[in-house]
Amino acid sequence: MEVRVLRYFLTVAREGSITGAAEFLHVTQPTLSRQLKDLEEELGKKLFIRSSHSIILTDEGMLLRKRAEEIVDMVDKLEAEFRSMEETISGDVYIGSGETDAMKQIARIVRDLQLSYPNIRYHLYSGNEDDVTERLDKGLLDFGILIQPADLSKYNYINIPAKDVWGVVMRKDSPLAFKETIQATDLLNVPLICSRQAMKQTFSKNEFADWFGEDFDKLNVLTTYNLAYNAAIMVEEGIGYAITLDKIVNTSSDSNLCFRPLEPRLESGLNIVWKKHQVFSAAADMFLKELRAKF
Repeated sequence: MEVRVLRYFLTVAREGSITGAAEFLHVTQPTLSRQLKDLEEELGKKLFIRSSHSIILTDEGMLLRKRAEEIVDMVDKLEAEFRSMEETISGDVYIGSGETDAMKQIARIVRDLQLSYPNIRYHLYSGNEDDVTERLDKGLLDFGILIQPADLSKYNYINIPAKDVWGVVMRKDSPLAFKETIQATDLLNVPLICSRQAMKQTFSKNEFADWFGEDFDKLNVLTTYNLAYNAAIMVEEGIGYAITLDKIVNTSSDSNLCFRPLEPRLESGLNIVWKKHQVFSAAADMFLKELRAKF
């Protein structure tokens, strides 16, 4: 007994005629009549009382109708469940990034994807550019977020529509805290805590060095760091002033620290990158599609 034939039978029972059912099913009347006759012979029971314009179900036909509806509903449900299994995307997405407020935009993409693909898991790795690119090159990360300028020659990339603002984190009782912005001359004679990004010659270019000018080598850099959290602890303990990005250190009213932007304003763009010719998992591929749609 084929499910297709049961569907034919149910359509005839619902339409009340062979003609109406044949039109609905887009089959010829002789084909439909033959299928129903074969079904009666298979079951050994008469299912219909036929007249010139309509059909009436026999008691056996009424029983088959009830059971056929149950069978067809179960088959439809089973097929839907298997389609759902095929459409369900699960797996892991590995993302590396330095500390940046742009992670909020990545978080929003994760949030939106969760609604449709709750079985995808995300793993975040924090590090500077060298850390992130090393793990990308080894295949330990699917994506990396790099602060410009960065060497993108080995990667495909998308520009993130955001800018990081450079400035100085200091104690609120520091002599420079009364200023609204910090100029290069303000930094010449104070102890500095600098990010490695700010001190590094990246792809033959260093935005902070270019911003500071010819006296860059005269800066009194006591400490370098790759995580701003640790730099903030040094600042709180009075070690010096931290050159860092805005919005990655707590400078709220409850904090002892404050942030002052550089003047002239210094901003860095961001890219999310992945290896060229990368073969992604289904989860990472879905994440990339959402990135492209959003950015």
